[in-house]
Amino acid sequence: MLAAPEFNNVKESVVGLQIQHAEVLVVGAGPTGLALAVDLARHGVDALVVERSGSLFPGSRGKGLQPRTLEVLDDLGVYEEIRAAGAPYPVGMVWRDGVRAGEHRMFDEVAPDEGAPYEGPWMVPQWRTQEILAARLAQLGGAIAFGREATGVEQDAEGVTVAFAEGAPVRARYAVAADGGRSTLRRALGIAMTGETVDPSPMLVADLRITGLDRDNWHVFPPADGGGFLAICPLAGTEDFQAVAQFPEGVEPDLSLDGIRAVVAARSHLAPGDVTQVRWASDFRPRAAMADRFRDGRVLLAGDSAHVHSPAGGQGLNTSIQDAYNLGWKLAAVLRAGARASLLDSYEEERLPVAAEMLGLSTRIHRGEARRGAATRQLGLGYRDCALAVETRTGLAEGALRAGDRAPDGIRGGVRLFEEFRGAHWTLLAVGAAGAPGRSLPDLSGLPGLAAVRTVRIPAYEAYGDGVFLVRPDGYVGWAGASAEGLASYAAAFAG
Repeated sequence: MLAAPEFNNVKESVVGLQIQHAEVLVVGAGPTGLALAVDLARHGVDALVVERSGSLFPGSRGKGLQPRTLEVLDDLGVYEEIRAAGAPYPVGMVWRDGVRAGEHRMFDEVAPDEGAPYEGPWMVPQWRTQEILAARLAQLGGAIAFGREATGVEQDAEGVTVAFAEGAPVRARYAVAADGGRSTLRRALGIAMTGETVDPSPMLVADLRITGLDRDNWHVFPPADGGGFLAICPLAGTEDFQAVAQFPEGVEPDLSLDGIRAVVAARSHLAPGDVTQVRWASDFRPRAAMADRFRDGRVLLAGDSAHVHSPAGGQGLNTSIQDAYNLGWKLAAVLRAGARASLLDSYEEERLPVAAEMLGLSTRIHRGEARRGAATRQLGLGYRDCALAVETRTGLAEGALRAGDRAPDGIRGGVRLFEEFRGAHWTLLAVGAAGAPGRSLPDLSGLPGLAAVRTVRIPAYEAYGDGVFLVRPDGYVGWAGASAEGLASYAAAFAG
């Protein structure tokens, strides 16, 4: 048993209890924690997920999965389930005085692109996304410990100890705070959140059963007589609708069945009795806030514990899942492949600027200063200016793929790139003349820090241009060159 002085602030609670052990402790079983646990499991890392509640989150809240997130979920092995569970967003229908007044397109249309197989957002209620990720985790041998409320954290040179309101503490090599905007671990570490109130007006969000509305439209009821707006969206794959309502500053929304019925009846042509059931409801005030840092020693912040978004634009859940995707392979590289521990510094370096950018976008959309256009798809986000991106080519044209960019999909020479990228390995991709038969490529497999490397050669492809590209396990180009010269040195730099 671990000596009490290493967690003396909670020693009374652990007397007689056997400390649990894990390589990575993931605190929080929301989309972030579950996606991270799935990624770690497929890398063969022993991860324990703990959740303070007695079950998975029951509400729809983050219901929109952006194209980049769909690519991530595809790689994690759950895309078919996500596809079957959801549907495209319906067209908005604006109502005035009980009459359909016209359609409203929520999202700008984007031209098809073979490098991006998923063109628009896909609607899946958050609770269903979590169920799918939890099932995938179980398939990979993982599990969730419910009813485990973290109360404190201590760390030393060898690991982290997290204490709980009930039950034994957990000792891990690393811990990830994926426990939401009110993160216990973040507060225990003294990491501040800096941000602003996006809108002082309270908001209500609820999952309802409603009669009298079709399921082909997202029904929008603009404000009238000084009241707030109401929007009612059919939730794909369910019999439910999600209602969102805005209230004047200082009003506390009534989350009861009667309270929600009154709001719906006052702001639409529906009668109170048309709302037959409230399945889940919550209120909030839109804010934009970000943790001052995403890492404190052996504890890393991901998802809402690191950044809190306005729900406008559907960026919060998506940014959070991509935090997990960025972090998973790095933890695995350190714990399994002999990578240097300082590799984890790149997590904050890469994800903090992205989170800041997405926070700004969410806020602008909420305030009507930006549309839900190409930027919301998150396909253009990358890490060009970060330490892990090494570009050795010169004279590249404007818009050319560079190290740090997301590696596009496509089919060339009978090879589909996303099929080759899928999995926990790196991919050494040689394109065009650089990949012609007879051109030598280094064997990087087994190098400390890289683990498995798959070598792929394809004919010329304009999305890449001729060259050699080392694609990370999270689908971003780490190194790019006109030939493989210098690639081995980049790979060797990952070794501990």
